[in-house]
Amino acid sequence: MINLKKDQKSILQKLGIASLNPMQVAAHEAIAGHNEVILLSPTGTGKTLGFLLPILKSIDTSINGVQVLILVPSRELAIQIEQVARNIGSGHRITAVYGGRSGAKDKQEMKTLPALLVGTPGRVADHIRRETFDTGSVRVLVLDEFDKSLEVGFEEEMKEIIESLDFLDKKILTSATQKIKIPEFVKLLAPFSLDYLSEVNDRLQLVCVKSETKDKLESLLHLLCFLGDKRGIVFCNFRDTIDFVSRYLDDNEIGHSCFHGKLEQRERERALIKFRNGTNRILIATDLAARGIDVADLDYIIHYQIPNREDEFIHRNGRTARMNSNGTAYFLSYKDDKLYSFIKNYKVEEFGFGSKPSPSKWVTLFISGGKKDKISKGDIAGLFFKQGDLTKNELGLIELKQDCAFVAVPTYKSKQLINKLNNVKLKKKKIRITMID
Repeated sequence: MINLKKDQKSILQKLGIASLNPMQVAAHEAIAGHNEVILLSPTGTGKTLGFLLPILKSIDTSINGVQVLILVPSRELAIQIEQVARNIGSGHRITAVYGGRSGAKDKQEMKTLPALLVGTPGRVADHIRRETFDTGSVRVLVLDEFDKSLEVGFEEEMKEIIESLDFLDKKILTSATQKIKIPEFVKLLAPFSLDYLSEVNDRLQLVCVKSETKDKLESLLHLLCFLGDKRGIVFCNFRDTIDFVSRYLDDNEIGHSCFHGKLEQRERERALIKFRNGTNRILIATDLAARGIDVADLDYIIHYQIPNREDEFIHRNGRTARMNSNGTAYFLSYKDDKLYSFIKNYKVEEFGFGSKPSPSKWVTLFISGGKKDKISKGDIAGLFFKQGDLTKNELGLIELKQDCAFVAVPTYKSKQLINKLNNVKLKKKKIRITMID
């Protein structure tokens, strides 16, 4: 187990971070020194790490039970926080529960109680009703992106959960906006507030792309061709618009994934996996992807449709120019459209038709074995190196789940790898390997 109090430097090195930013340092100190903290900071500034490090330090290894409860508005954010907490490598058991997956999986996960439980309010409230865990051991409550949880209708579940927590020592609320009043049922007495919302992100460039046509499809295509092999998200306001844009990009042989709330959880997870590992470099998404998804280092985002609310515009822009990286937020505007007043300090650029983005060199393989089978990332890497004859540069991102795994491999070797490795044994389990669409 990592000694969090002594090994912060090694944790940051493991996460690929040189040092905590000023907001994270302030959050760390505030959470360590106050029982109630409100942390307001823009999307992409690293709030998750800001509150996780001091919280993980406070966990008592002698207590067998849930000590930290983190409530989030979406399953994607639950998965992201679980992954960040695991990457820290504290040695504490961490579990995420959320709607959209079977209760049987939750039941299996909760047989051994985690020290840190992260989940959506609906699913956490259900576990409390079923008495899956004793709320009496919970000492720390985090309401991450609390405004979004209220906005999407979790108020009653949040109230029910908070009323069941009788022995809380600490409450932490985070948000990327300051638009919703904190409900009385949260029972804050004298919270210490950190507000970084006014911080100007000078790494973000805002660019307007004028369109001669109202549907803006040709302008989008020209822009994507200009951007080439860079990675980014194309934001739409509606699911139907995503289908419309996706068909157009298919017709023009531009590879991409789609991400919105109408998709099944399995489809959403796989869309993000393929986006993260480079199988697809373009993600077409609704505002569901504006915050709470685990995707780093985006070169750009594009507002194919501009949201009618400033906070959603800000959240979308926050997917790029994160932490210490530069990025560009483009927005497409029909020549006769009037822009919202919150769109400021932008420049106008035109893009002629360039070369299409090159096809991705990666495809994603599914492996029917995971953590519950005692399989590690090292086991999977060893299999592909030794029996699959891959070199180090030919093995892409490996994502390990409880009951399966995904790995990016070169397109030209994918069929050969499936023929070689399908139905082999890995850690005493016969695994299936298939390509995902």
